Amino acid sequence: MLAGKHVVCGVCGGIAAYKAAALVSALARKGCHVHVVMTRAATEFVAPLTFRSLSGNPVCIEMFAEPKIWKVEHVGLAEQADLTVVAPATANVLAKMATGLADDFLSTLLLAVRCPVFVAPAMNEAMFCHEATQHNLEVLRGRGVRIIGPAAGMQACGTSGVGRMSEPGEIVAALEVFLTQQGRWRGRKVLVTAGGTREPLDPVRYIGNAGSGKMGHALAEVFQESGAEVVLVTAAEREAPGGVKCVRVTTAEQMRSAVLADFADADVVVKTAAVADYRPVQAAEQKIKKTGGQEDDRLRVELVPNPDILAELGRMKEKQFLVGFAAETHDVLAHAEEKLRRKNVDMLVVNDVTQEGAGFGVDTNIVTVLCRDGSREDWPLMSKKELAERLAEVVLERLQSD
Repeated sequence: MLAGKHVVCGVCGGIAAYKAAALVSALARKGCHVHVVMTRAATEFVAPLTFRSLSGNPVCIEMFAEPKIWKVEHVGLAEQADLTVVAPATANVLAKMATGLADDFLSTLLLAVRCPVFVAPAMNEAMFCHEATQHNLEVLRGRGVRIIGPAAGMQACGTSGVGRMSEPGEIVAALEVFLTQQGRWRGRKVLVTAGGTREPLDPVRYIGNAGSGKMGHALAEVFQESGAEVVLVTAAEREAPGGVKCVRVTTAEQMRSAVLADFADADVVVKTAAVADYRPVQAAEQKIKKTGGQEDDRLRVELVPNPDILAELGRMKEKQFLVGFAAETHDVLAHAEEKLRRKNVDMLVVNDVTQEGAGFGVDTNIVTVLCRDGSREDWPLMSKKELAERLAEVVLERLQSD
């Protein structure tokens, strides 16, 4: 899968820079055209000659050095690259990537590349766990950057913890898995809904829920990476994955209209959105004000049901494979099995939101997957990105077996 690929390897200034030599060597043995870009700090740990010898290509360090190719060099490398890997990725470079800072060759190139980008963080555990680093990693994930590791173990500072750069073999394996998955969904259209809808009471207040959209956005990213044409209908205030058609909505009615507009052409529909079940009969045109005493300030709101989008799609579907999500708090499997039948879905992913790690707004999930043929799988705690990848695989297997 890697043979013939142009891979840019960014090497940052950390003790793990010595592992980058093994990574470059492994990629070259796989038949890659490897181009190494070092930060000035990285040259304090490993000599550029090492990487030039292993890659067979000049090493880029200085932004204003005499270019080794005719084009502006960082632009030329960016246009050539099929994959970009930053290993080790220090806290400093992660911060630059998250904020768009471009003050040296590597950070400037990272703004110019349009290929998939992978980073393998390497730093002291305290630095890795710092809220600033974790925030930067979350920003990068939201932009589609793939994070490899880090591992736990002894560190150069003498402490033990999370922050060790993943081994070169693990990084190469991650690249091969990514390339294997690319294109498996090519020619298929996937419609994903995400986020919690909001039903206005007045211009400043609404009835809603705690749906964050993390699961739906992760699914949209995974399907897009696998080659599908993806439409994401989202009520979440989150950055959409690159390459997807994103339709922003607020209310359940808006979501229904957006979904129906693309439903006929979809091969797969995944409804992760937490759609509000009810909405006010009428939203006030002006902000509702308090009127006086405690009794007078009681607010009575008449609610009417919102359209059940999943059930409507279950009645309409012909060729579509329909996947629903259900968040439950009690009698989880009983409610899920009833919903599976009543809404005529092909697959239902249910979670108990009272479990730690499976509620709204977190980066992980614990689910049970029920299928119309009666099969059932219990999936343990995993990241929502991992769950999305696993779900995409299961759905594809179902489509191919039909």
